[in-house]
Amino acid sequence: MINRRHVLLAASAALLAPAACAAPPARAMQVYKDASCGCCSAWIDHITKAGFKADAENVDDLGAVKTKYGVPDDLASCHTGVIDGYVVEGHVPAVDVARLLKERPKAIGIAVGGMPVNSPGMEVPGAPDEPYTVWLFQKDGTRTAFATHGS
Repeated sequence: MINRRHVLLAASAALLAPAACAAPPARAMQVYKDASCGCCSAWIDHITKAGFKADAENVDDLGAVKTKYGVPDDLASCHTGVIDGYVVEGHVPAVDVARLLKERPKAIGIAVGGMPVNSPGMEVPGAPDEPYTVWLFQKDGTRTAFATHGS
């Protein structure tokens, strides 16, 4: 037997269902890069496909950006991202960015120094994976391994 209460509950559920099923908004990341860097664009494609919104800005002096955000020289790479108060330096996999934002450790950010072969944005068909570490780095220069990738 359907009564007024059942009709109101069904109507409420129907109205709220689209909002409950909607995907959360993409988290925005500011990415600083060199205009001519193809691997930076490939990494931005990787991060975007993973659900992040990347706003790329071409800059002439990436060194100044890295200094501003506290990236250690030995962890520097070809692009620097900033998201939710964290720095994401280099070819960091999207899964590690998501983990960083979920766990929210006390740190400046995470980094993959250099440009490891087959890291996101550095894919080379047929080439063996180059093992690499994603480092969690602190303001005082200390760092700990956050994740490892490659074979």
